Amino acid sequence: MYKRQDYQPASLDIWDKKYRLKDISGQSIDLSIDDTFKRVAKALAEVEHPSVQDKWEKEFFWALSSGAIPAGRIMSNAGAGEHKPATSTINCTVSGSISDSMTGILEKVTEAGLTLKAGCGIGYEFSTLRPKGACVTGAGAYTSGPLSFMDIYDKTCYTVSSAGGRRGAQMGTFDVGHPDVEDFIKAKREDGRLRQFNLSLLITEEFIKAVKEDENWPLAFPLDPNLPEAKLVSFEDPSQIIWREWTTTQGYITNDDGLVACKVYKVIKARELWDLIMDSTYNYAEPGFILIDKVNEMNNNWFDENIRATNPCGEQPLPAYGSCLLGSVNLTRFIQHPFTDEATFNWESFRKVVGVFTRMLDNVVEINGLPIEQQREEISRKRRHGMGFLGLGSAMTMMRMKYGSPASVSYTHLTLPTIL
Repeated sequence: MYKRQDYQPASLDIWDKKYRLKDISGQSIDLSIDDTFKRVAKALAEVEHPSVQDKWEKEFFWALSSGAIPAGRIMSNAGAGEHKPATSTINCTVSGSISDSMTGILEKVTEAGLTLKAGCGIGYEFSTLRPKGACVTGAGAYTSGPLSFMDIYDKTCYTVSSAGGRRGAQMGTFDVGHPDVEDFIKAKREDGRLRQFNLSLLITEEFIKAVKEDENWPLAFPLDPNLPEAKLVSFEDPSQIIWREWTTTQGYITNDDGLVACKVYKVIKARELWDLIMDSTYNYAEPGFILIDKVNEMNNNWFDENIRATNPCGEQPLPAYGSCLLGSVNLTRFIQHPFTDEATFNWESFRKVVGVFTRMLDNVVEINGLPIEQQREEISRKRRHGMGFLGLGSAMTMMRMKYGSPASVSYTHLTLPTIL
C-alpha cells in the first residue's frame, strides 16, 4: 500500500483549509496529517472502556492511515473541543416537520440557525406549509406561501457562520401534489434566489401512474377546519376535496382510513407537470427527483418513522431530526504493486479496515455534539451510520483493469458486499 506521507499538493491544501486544527489566532495545532489522525483516533477511543482505550486508539489510527475516511465534521471537530467546543461531529441533519403556523416556522428557523452554527447541513420539507393565497386563520389575511418562507431560511443559512471552514448547506424538499409545486420547480430561475439550497421534489407512485396514463393531476393542500370554507365544501365531491396521506393528522379533518381532507386548488395534466420537471432538470439541473414512496417502503425503520426529506446533497433520506453520519473507504490504498502485472487488491487489510471503521463511526454517536435535544435523542436511539467507498475507477486502473470489463464488474461485486 502507499506510504502515509505520499500526499498530493491538492490533498495537503484541502487538509490545511478544511480539517487541520488551528487555534483562534490561526496557528496550526495539527502539524501533519498524522497529527489529525491521532487527534481523531484519540477522541473516538475515549468512548471505549478505560481498560481498552489505548488499544482502540492504535487501531483507529491504523485504520485512518490505511484508507478509512470519516466525514468532514469528524475530521475537523473530533478532539477539538478545547478550541471549538460548540461544534458537531455530524455532517448533516434533517429538520423536524415544519408546522403550518408562524410559531412553527420560526421555531424551525431558530433550530436551523443553531444547527448550521454547529457545522451541520440541514434538510427540510416545505410542502407542509399552506399555498400562496390561502387564508390565514384569525389574521384576516392571506399567506405568501412556502417559497416566501424558504427565503427566510435561505438568508439564515447565508448569514450564520458555519463552523469548520465551510459554507452552510441546505436541502429543500417539496411534494409533487402541492398547489405551489410549479413555483417551486421554477424558483431558482430567479437570479440570486434560494442559492443556499439544493431543491428536490418528492415524487409519488400515484403521480408516476398519472403520467403514464395521461391523467389529470390535482394540486391540493389540507383543508383548515377553522375556516368558513370548511362548512361550504362537499366532502363527497372529488373536484373539491381529495383524501391523501399527510405528514400529520393533527388539526385536520380525517376519514376512517386516517387520510386527510385536502382542498383541491388546481387540476393540471400530469404530463404537463412532468415536462416542466424534466425541462427544469435538463436546463437548470434542479429540482432533484426523490421517489419518496420507495424510500419509505425500503426503509428498515419503516415501522417507526416517515421520511420526507434528505441531507443537503440528497444521498441519505432521513426522518425528522435524523442525522447523516457517514464515512468512505479509499480503495486505492489497498492496491499492492500498482500498474504492474502483479497488481492485487489486499482483501485481508480491506476487511479489517471496514470492521474497525464500523466501530469508529458508531463511537461518533457518543460525541455527536448536536445542538438540538431531539437530534441527540434520535441519533442515540437509532445509531444510524453509513459507509461507502471512493476511488473505484482509480483502483481498477491501478490493477490494469478496463473500467466496465468483466474483471472490473467482478471486482466491484466483491467490494460492495464487504461494505454493505
